[in-house]
Amino acid sequence: MAKLKEVFVCQNCGAPSPKWQGQCPTCGEWNTLVAEAAPQSARAAAHKTPRAARADVSTSLAAEATVEEPRLTTGSAELDRVLGGGLVAGSVTLIGGDPGIGKSTLMLQAAAALNALGPVLYATGEESLKQVALRARRLGLADATARLIAETAVEQIVGVATSVGARVLIVDSIQTMHSERIEAAPGAVSQLRECTAELVRFAKASGTAVLLVGHVTKEGQIAGPRVLEHMVDTVLYFESDTGSRFRVLRSVKNRFGAANEIGVFAMAEQGLREVTNPSAIFLSRHAEPVSGSVITVMREGTRSLLIEVQVLADASLGNNPRRVAVGIDGNRLTMLLAVAHRHAGLLLGGQDVFANVVGGVRLAETAGDLAIVLAARSSLQDVPLPNSLIAFGELGLAGEIRPVPFGEERLREAAKHGFKLALVPEANVPKRPPDGMTVRGVTRLNQALDAF
Repeated sequence: MAKLKEVFVCQNCGAPSPKWQGQCPTCGEWNTLVAEAAPQSARAAAHKTPRAARADVSTSLAAEATVEEPRLTTGSAELDRVLGGGLVAGSVTLIGGDPGIGKSTLMLQAAAALNALGPVLYATGEESLKQVALRARRLGLADATARLIAETAVEQIVGVATSVGARVLIVDSIQTMHSERIEAAPGAVSQLRECTAELVRFAKASGTAVLLVGHVTKEGQIAGPRVLEHMVDTVLYFESDTGSRFRVLRSVKNRFGAANEIGVFAMAEQGLREVTNPSAIFLSRHAEPVSGSVITVMREGTRSLLIEVQVLADASLGNNPRRVAVGIDGNRLTMLLAVAHRHAGLLLGGQDVFANVVGGVRLAETAGDLAIVLAARSSLQDVPLPNSLIAFGELGLAGEIRPVPFGEERLREAAKHGFKLALVPEANVPKRPPDGMTVRGVTRLNQALDAF
């Protein structure tokens, strides 16, 4: 009997190696090489009889473009928003998040709602059918008629989905699945790649929408090689602060909608509930104006969110003043303080500066630059700014206030929440401001600080 050949595969990046090494030569991680059965060699594959070429089955782009299929609504407006309007037939969506954040809960709620549009198969590899039924009873979904199967063999799951004619297939989770064609443990890189490829082939051939739940690493990334994110159509991540009941579902990749779109949920006793007004979560709306607090408008996908930026400047007790940023890039905070000192005379050299975005949101765009500097000056001089003020704009190194995209949409969102005064870049001043709002345009940082 011929000896079975082995290859050592890195469980972090998926790179193969002919022999075991302590460190992966590709990604540099230690102790990640695991022995797996080697795939069939190219020489053996070359001796196989080639299949006959298929007849021309191509079609024109115009013919396919005229066919528009309706999307499958999941019963959750926030989830539909992140997906780009709903599930697309034949699409594959990968959902990741920390343990206990609500991935299985959201999938079970979606399965119950989608079953009204066609057969839904929920395949669980981590829980028994009784455990899934207990969760459904707790969520008030005991009467749902979605089909359940406790199985980890991907070929069996595909066979059952084909027999029931499922329009939607939910796999919880992809790390527990295994293919009979691969001699490796479930969760190994080769198993993850082959199981995902099998489900992608099934989705494209049958038109079934597939939802995959994925584990994440301690860094918050989907466990397994990054090739998984390239194979699927949509990648969604659950985000949440420790102890918070709010969950943010973010679209990292979406072939059928806007990337970086977010949906906001609140974890309740009956499962995940939509938050229709996310700006209310991130605004504390003080009874009286307080120093060091400014409201800005952040853009996430197609949604404008009002967030509160807080800065505290306090006399430093050491030789090296501290710069602490939570929700803001620390290097950008240091740069903004330097620009404020150079072009507006803001003396923060002997001050400890602490900057924070309320609500656990991360301000990743440059539209919040003006609000950060205004909050720093307000805290330094202990002069509060009006509660009715919002400010946004990018700050350049020469002290200029640069325009930001979607200025009118940001102003409309602020006016909807009752803000009366806006300080924005001159190029973002609309021809017709929103009703009840005064918009002031500035071109230089010193002009913005002199306005208040």
